[in-house]
Amino acid sequence: MRNANLIMHASQPVMRHSLKRIFHTLFMWVAGCCSYGMATGQTTAIIDTNASPVVFAPGVMSTPYTEWATSFTPDGQRVFCSRGAIYWTIVFSSMENGKWAKPKVASFSGRWTDTDPFVSPDGKRLFFISNRPLEGASQDKPQKNSHIWYVDRQGVDEWSAPHHLDSLVNLDTSSNYAPSVSLTGTLYFCSRDREGNSGMNSYFAQWLGDHYGKPSLLTFKGLSESQDPFIAPDGRYLIFVSGNDLYISFHQKGAWSEPQKLGPTVNNGDSNFSPCVSPDGKTLYYSSSRVQGFYKRDAHIFSYDELIKENESLFNGQPNILMIPIHLPS
Repeated sequence: MRNANLIMHASQPVMRHSLKRIFHTLFMWVAGCCSYGMATGQTTAIIDTNASPVVFAPGVMSTPYTEWATSFTPDGQRVFCSRGAIYWTIVFSSMENGKWAKPKVASFSGRWTDTDPFVSPDGKRLFFISNRPLEGASQDKPQKNSHIWYVDRQGVDEWSAPHHLDSLVNLDTSSNYAPSVSLTGTLYFCSRDREGNSGMNSYFAQWLGDHYGKPSLLTFKGLSESQDPFIAPDGRYLIFVSGNDLYISFHQKGAWSEPQKLGPTVNNGDSNFSPCVSPDGKTLYYSSSRVQGFYKRDAHIFSYDELIKENESLFNGQPNILMIPIHLPS
């Protein structure tokens, strides 16, 4: 600023005008660099504009059916997701000889409507959503609402009996979705029309050592709703959905920054949801009904057999799991 004052008070008009132009150019260059770091550094730089999403494990984890809510074990050797249309079911696949093996139904799923699996950062607990009946209630019919449950790891692909999360999080009057947990145990999730908050909103509840505290509403500048929050293991960023788009917000000085869209290579107008970042922090996974860039009809009249083949393909409008490199600041 002191250099600026010297320039503004230069004695010769021509030199003053020239120096002001130089100063203005330098100022705009510096401002542009800062803007890139603070704004596009959280959008364009995070998702490379030259990158394109690809289908994750086609024919195995991504099929002509509907898949969403991806979550990996910490070693990256097992992946869970939701699958199904009538009855949502949690399935998982293991990495075998460098390839993802045929999925299996998780030991705790397969009867009730179960969805949104999330493996805790330490791999010891898996949270999920279910409408299964509560302990002590009639076991032949589901709950009215879907609540957060969890299972504890007991061995390779072995889990405890499901446990219902305490009542401060699960309410009889609303359903919860998309649980996500940080290393400190803070739980993030979303819920519609919860406790007077209209629409779909995200919440967080702190782990108090033996139970969760009362959930608090998450609000983001410029957005009226949010859902499917994915919290970084260390809690420094949150990726979530608003409308059809994925956003990211950073935790800075005790507050969440203004959210930024993850750029047009991810947000192309199609419905995107269920974001998840790989354990190594290098890949963004999300579900999308995107067809653009993957499939386009040939310019001829389709026969019935061709129509059936199209409907049974990966790109029939049902959501697939997509993946794209992500560059998160350290």
